[in-house]
Amino acid sequence: PAKKVNKKLAGSALMQHPELVEHILTAVVEAVDVPVTLKTRTGWNPNHKNGIEIARIAERCGIQALAVHGRTRACMYKGEAEYNTIRAIKEAISIPVIANGDITSPEQAAHVLKYTGADAIMIGRGAQGNPWIFKQIQHFLEHGEHLQVPPLEEVAHTVVEHVKALHQFYGEYKGVRIARKHVGWYLNERPNGREFRQAFNGIEEAEQQINTLEHYFLSL
Repeated sequence: PAKKVNKKLAGSALMQHPELVEHILTAVVEAVDVPVTLKTRTGWNPNHKNGIEIARIAERCGIQALAVHGRTRACMYKGEAEYNTIRAIKEAISIPVIANGDITSPEQAAHVLKYTGADAIMIGRGAQGNPWIFKQIQHFLEHGEHLQVPPLEEVAHTVVEHVKALHQFYGEYKGVRIARKHVGWYLNERPNGREFRQAFNGIEEAEQQINTLEHYFLSL
């Protein structure tokens, strides 16, 4: 839904032009030999929810699975996701439907799956700073009980290794800057997290980021 994407008539802006969606999907499906999937929103704005129309076009064009975020483009990421449209889409088409939007806990995951009848769920922002959410949800769906919260040692190891991987993948200059938002997500609910993030965001060297993180977790 980002403005820089939509102003180029890309992303969810395409929901205003179903005929163009059909043209693009047809071209892509015919051009490749691998399964093609699609992710969409419920519509352009709350007064123009054409998610069912887009879903039917997708199925007709040969899309193999459809992920649906429970907001319109105009809603951006504000308010709460609604699942009524996702349920209606699931009832309208036969290809697998993946529900997305505001799935941040095992209970919410179970609710969304049951309410929408979706074949799967997709987790986006709910995994920021909490990569454990996937196995937590899987365990809850299979056993009806919660996994224990990961111990501090596991959290520390995960954060440090994640930041090291960012440095390695992006290089020191870009990796250091990208690491800041990830560390902010990880430490959002941790003791002195805000104060630490303010200091951490001023660090310009990869090695210093790692040393500072290790010292922070040792202090806990």
